[in-house]
Amino acid sequence: MERKAFKMFLNKGSEAEYKKRHEETWPEIKDLLKDAGVANYSIFLDEETGVLFGVLDCHDEIKYQEIPLQPIMQKWWDYMKDLMQTNEDNSPVSISLTEVFYLK
Repeated sequence: MERKAFKMFLNKGSEAEYKKRHEETWPEIKDLLKDAGVANYSIFLDEETGVLFGVLDCHDEIKYQEIPLQPIMQKWWDYMKDLMQTNEDNSPVSISLTEVFYLK
């Protein structure tokens, strides 16, 4: 298992809508993530800066790398693009973070 962490960037004033949409995450997205070996996935918000911090456990790196290719993920990105900074393909601008400490 590999732990992954990353940061994304929420548009100012989008906090409530971002939270609402994630409370209503489509079952197909949840299934896709679980089927790809993703577990213990959390997203935290720094309310002062609008920076989102995601952390998850990845149990299958190959399947994890295929998530962006799935049509349902691309549809989710399109649905979320008005709330956050995105790339040309509507995927969130995401910066991987390096783990420097982990207490088991």
